[in-house]
Amino acid sequence: MFDNQTLSTTLGGDTMGTFRPARSALASAIFAALVTGYTLPTAAQQASPAQQEEEAVTLDRIVVTAQKREEALQDVPMIVTALSEQVLQDTGVRDIKDVQVLVPGLTVTSTQSEALTTARIRGIGTVGDNAGLESSVGIVIDGVYRPRNGVGFGDLGEIERIEVLKGPQGTLFGKNTSAGVINVITRRPHYITSVEGEVTVGNYGALGVAGSFNSPIGDRAAFRIYGAKRERDGFMDVNTGAGPRTEDEDYDQNFHTVRGQLLLEPTDKLDINLSADFTSREENCCTGVTIVRGPTAAIIDALTPLPGDTGVAPVADPFARRAWSNRSTEQDIKDKGVTLQADWESPWFGGATFTSVTGVRDWQSINGLDFDFSTADLLFRNPHPDDSFTGFETFSQEFRLAGSTDRVDWLVGLFYSDEELTRNEAYRIGAAYEPYMSVAVLSRINPALGASPTAPLFYSQASGRPFGTVFAGHGANDRYTQDARSFALFTNNTWHVTDAFDLTFGLRYTREDKELDSIYDNPNGSPGCAAMLANPAQVVAALVARGLTVAQASAAAPQVVAFGCLPWTNRLHDNRVTHQEREESEWSGTFKAAYRWNQNVMGYFSAARGYKAGGFNLDRVQSSNGLSSGTAGILPVNDTSFPAEFVDSFELGVKTTWMGGNLLFNAALFHQTYDDFQLNSFLGTSFVVRSIPEVVSRGLDTEVMYQNGGLSLQGGLTYADTKYGNDPLPDPDLALLPGNRASFAPKWSATAAVGYDWDIGNLAARFHLGAKYMSDYNTGSDLDPPKEQDAYTVANARFAIGAQNKRWNLELWVQNLTDAEYYQVAFDAPLQTGSWNAFLGAPRTYGMTFRVTY
Repeated sequence: MFDNQTLSTTLGGDTMGTFRPARSALASAIFAALVTGYTLPTAAQQASPAQQEEEAVTLDRIVVTAQKREEALQDVPMIVTALSEQVLQDTGVRDIKDVQVLVPGLTVTSTQSEALTTARIRGIGTVGDNAGLESSVGIVIDGVYRPRNGVGFGDLGEIERIEVLKGPQGTLFGKNTSAGVINVITRRPHYITSVEGEVTVGNYGALGVAGSFNSPIGDRAAFRIYGAKRERDGFMDVNTGAGPRTEDEDYDQNFHTVRGQLLLEPTDKLDINLSADFTSREENCCTGVTIVRGPTAAIIDALTPLPGDTGVAPVADPFARRAWSNRSTEQDIKDKGVTLQADWESPWFGGATFTSVTGVRDWQSINGLDFDFSTADLLFRNPHPDDSFTGFETFSQEFRLAGSTDRVDWLVGLFYSDEELTRNEAYRIGAAYEPYMSVAVLSRINPALGASPTAPLFYSQASGRPFGTVFAGHGANDRYTQDARSFALFTNNTWHVTDAFDLTFGLRYTREDKELDSIYDNPNGSPGCAAMLANPAQVVAALVARGLTVAQASAAAPQVVAFGCLPWTNRLHDNRVTHQEREESEWSGTFKAAYRWNQNVMGYFSAARGYKAGGFNLDRVQSSNGLSSGTAGILPVNDTSFPAEFVDSFELGVKTTWMGGNLLFNAALFHQTYDDFQLNSFLGTSFVVRSIPEVVSRGLDTEVMYQNGGLSLQGGLTYADTKYGNDPLPDPDLALLPGNRASFAPKWSATAAVGYDWDIGNLAARFHLGAKYMSDYNTGSDLDPPKEQDAYTVANARFAIGAQNKRWNLELWVQNLTDAEYYQVAFDAPLQTGSWNAFLGAPRTYGMTFRVTY
């Protein structure tokens, strides 16, 4: 074992990073230095005292674990973007959404809540906000797979490195993923006593503090504890109208997190790391803004109870960052868990390493929502677990046995997970709902009838309720409980046929079992819908009373009934109880062939079969025939299942090394064909899951890294032509999809960064500028033209100065330097035909961070 003095000498006094005893000190130091085109530490900081040399560590020594073993980046036959701790700090990365500025082809967006966060790679990702759909891009944190992207969203704390793997990963990373993996590794305890702290202040009232303490416990154990607290005012002003909402800002920040780790190394052959973490977010998020003010906006304006209040923006000006919302968007997200990883170098199987990763996690999200995004009291959900609750309780266990012979690197493993998903979903209906629907529906039937109603269009004589109260109250109160169990056997092996030629075979067998119990309830009885279903003639009579002929009224009556029996007001859902089950047994895997033409050039070909499990739509689903495949209608659908998603992927690439290892250039052509692509589309009234028969994504991925002294450069370019197949779809709202480019699929995506380090007397200075360019793309699952996002660039900059031994450091930073304006997601304004809203990207933020290390 190394003692503290030896470690201090070995590491040149730098305590930033994860360090272990002698057998893995070099590898750990390289891990801590992972860089994509940024300055690396000197070899003297990595080698033992007897091996110290005054030479720079070259980029070709970057190490990744993309195949669950330590390998040089340039030896891995796939596209991997490796992001070091320094790079992540320079770019201000704290969560997975921030990572996108560093990775071409990666897009991360949030919608109704920060808990509803979706990652996409090469234009492929899970579309929609339904917890029943698994993620196309997997999130793995410290070896534990997170069940959805939003569950992995949050302050990641002290990050050692992040690896982004593009393309299907159907063998090694927990659950199968069809588009890629974001693999996050946090810093582990080490054998040097250290204290680190930081204070951050910024615009919008930003204030953050974070700190960690690391200490050895004798010679064979160490612990580390990290904590952070961050606050920020909202960057969206909110017109609350007559309330009851009182918060006049949105997108604020208020969270705290703590993580503790204990590292035990009882022998030279055994490492055990136990970690526990807890994160809480209590914030207000997320309001939408008007991007197109349609004809229904005037109706909403007239129904706001506060004199002079317009229900939505009087003029569509989204980047004025002013929203209209009379109901709370308070969110409360709790995430906690325990991870135990043990690595044992077994004396059997030629010194193979046995790894066990156990994860137990509990994630909960509660968020209020103003469905209509206006100050008229139409439709809302309270921030209470009875109204809005999504929770995942997960247990996962992975076993791996990995070893090597002279010609073969082999790995076999087993994975099991048990995921309990609970969702409470409520819709509450305000007093403005019925008069709004009356005018909106009449205007839709005949614009001449669109004046303020003088007779109750939806009045139910049997209910005895006055006009304006027929729908008001607790319209829907649904409960979903899903248990999903996954079991997999997998293997990944590389055969070194010659010193230059490698073949890799990976195979995985997965069995998925899911059970869903759903309980549907209409607490207010939905008397309006019930009366129309019981007495259709009453609907015709109401329309005749408004001036239509009997023939016109008879033709328009079904449309009135459809709007009177929208999912949250549909009496046919009341007291429904359903039970659904599905089982899947599937094979996935990969084949790779890599040939090293010389010391500096490697070419490779890979083929992969990816798979993402099917599931159930956790929502009220209704159609014309009671089947999910039906068109718009009011008959409840009992079978809300959808099939698994598959992808066949091919990649042809080259990895090259130049200038003695200080310049890397990698490129790959890719072609991916998806079958039964899972599309969860919001059609203005509800979410509908459609299996798109075919989606094809093909293009080019490139990256370049360069360093020379204190100068470092990095760049990446992705060209992705991602399109839906030509198969027609049953929904008129999805008529634009066949043959067109998929949503969130820019053809061009590029990153570029420059960093420079230099000395100023006894001080060290560092400058970093990074930018991400995205060409135009559509942000809507239905590809409506108003949802188009023009090309834009986001740039981040940071200047740091401090002591050369890193005892202290002062950083000045700015995110979104040019204050670029862009939509995260644009969507149909609920119930408001001809109007569109959007969730915006963050504005420019800037501030100062002071760090100390002892």
